Amino acid sequence: MNLIIRAAKIIDPQSKFHDKTVDLHIENGTILKIGSTLPNPDKRKEIKLDNLHVSQGWFDSSVSLGEPGFEDRETIANGLNVAAKSGFTAIALQPNSLPIIDNQSQVNFVQSRANGSATQLFPIGALTKNSEGKDLAELYDMKNAGAVAFGDYNKHLENANLLKIALQYAQDFDGLVIAYAQDSNIKGNGVANEGIVSTRLGLKGIPNLAEELVVARNLFLLEYTGGKMHIPTISTAKSVQLIKEAKAKGLQVTCSVSVHHLVLTDGKLDGFDTRYKVTPPLRTDADRKALLKGIKDGTIDMVTSDHNPIDIEHKKMEFDLAKNGTIGLESAFGALMTVLPLETIVEKLTAGKSIFGMENNAIAEGEKASLTLFTPEGNWVFTKENIQSKSKNSAFLNTKMTGRAYGIYNQGKLSLHE
Repeated sequence: MNLIIRAAKIIDPQSKFHDKTVDLHIENGTILKIGSTLPNPDKRKEIKLDNLHVSQGWFDSSVSLGEPGFEDRETIANGLNVAAKSGFTAIALQPNSLPIIDNQSQVNFVQSRANGSATQLFPIGALTKNSEGKDLAELYDMKNAGAVAFGDYNKHLENANLLKIALQYAQDFDGLVIAYAQDSNIKGNGVANEGIVSTRLGLKGIPNLAEELVVARNLFLLEYTGGKMHIPTISTAKSVQLIKEAKAKGLQVTCSVSVHHLVLTDGKLDGFDTRYKVTPPLRTDADRKALLKGIKDGTIDMVTSDHNPIDIEHKKMEFDLAKNGTIGLESAFGALMTVLPLETIVEKLTAGKSIFGMENNAIAEGEKASLTLFTPEGNWVFTKENIQSKSKNSAFLNTKMTGRAYGIYNQGKLSLHE
């Protein structure tokens, strides 16, 4: 699709047009010309949107979609459409489908289902066979098929030696190992953050220690083996400190935090609403503020929606029995704008591409057009009408938002909100 994007304020520190309002002329998926009031003699399609801002395309490092096996929760086609309308030009797909994405054929399958979408899909391969934590999966074959990292979604690998071997083996092909941190024995039957709220509500608690102990262990293993490790969705102040210290030692460790842990706290559990049952659990305001500080000082590398659709049969039930997870693509940008500066948000929504080994195209003439279109202004309330996912389990229902994504231009395709 060839088009001209009119009066767009560029948010891209890598571009000489950063913080300037310009027109962009795009031909065959490439930025042909950037300038003021570009001519349009051939009457190409023009995009004019209120207070339009444009950045490099956003990337979400943790998205679950269900297909194959859980298409009632979400399909790949609809999930990628939701991601596009939410401003994401690329997502990393978690392997928690049925069957688990733990071999080359499963990687090929999910990639084939994404063909033709504006949003690109990059599979995460399971670290262990069937994500059972017993034997390593076919990491090298999956890497060759297109897997960008390896991890068992929301599962702590209890066998420290197996993680050691994985970190050593993955170095042979520059693989990225994802190490989720939550000790299942310390967690036990816990369903909420251990603290004042869980005690008052009579909910079994999950202490911060369940996460921090595993973060510390995994960083010790990384220091021993070398290699690259990504610690996803951290949730406590101590985890931030441990990772900061590891980075100061020169370890190749990166980490992410979910949008809901930056915005919400365990105080939301007062009504026993299972939409707020997530893993790791929502923590205290002190932890939330420490996470925001970690974002601003560079300790936390990226932000993820940790989008995880759950069908109503497994979500709308007793708190103890309900599955963990919230959808988050549609609400990600609007929620972040309530707690962080715009340029920080854009940085944390784009930095993950280089970490996961993807192209990072600056907004410049001659570069591939991989763009997110959005406005940082306007206050509104997120409701069910704003949800385009098949599942409706959003922790952000009836939450105040600021700004919104208009959509994306990527893969030669324009995808905007109607």
